[in-house]
Amino acid sequence: QVQPIESGGGLVQAGGSLRLSCAASGRTFNSAFMGWFRQAPGKEREFVAAISWSGVITHYADSAKGRFTISRDNAKNMVYLQMNSLKPEDTAVYICNGGSAYPGGPYEYGGQGTQVTVSS
Repeated sequence: QVQPIESGGGLVQAGGSLRLSCAASGRTFNSAFMGWFRQAPGKEREFVAAISWSGVITHYADSAKGRFTISRDNAKNMVYLQMNSLKPEDTAVYICNGGSAYPGGPYEYGGQGTQVTVSS
């Protein structure tokens, strides 16, 4: 399996929190970087956050800084995105990606995504 599998999306009120999970394996998970992107209806795909294989290096979009935290557990082959202080504009399909040498991509593998809906 090379395609990541996301979970943890749902409906939450503004100000609430969600934790997204991404299960990956093999060359997808063991790439230099794994990242989260999101796509809202009618909008282009947007970078959210990325993390290096060691977990030491993280990158965030300006919109995510201070509210979202990306992390990983290499023993479980999992990547997480903790999202706090959610806003209605965070509503989107969140997609986990693997297989990149750079935090911003390009990423070779992407999952189907998990829907996050933030109500006002």
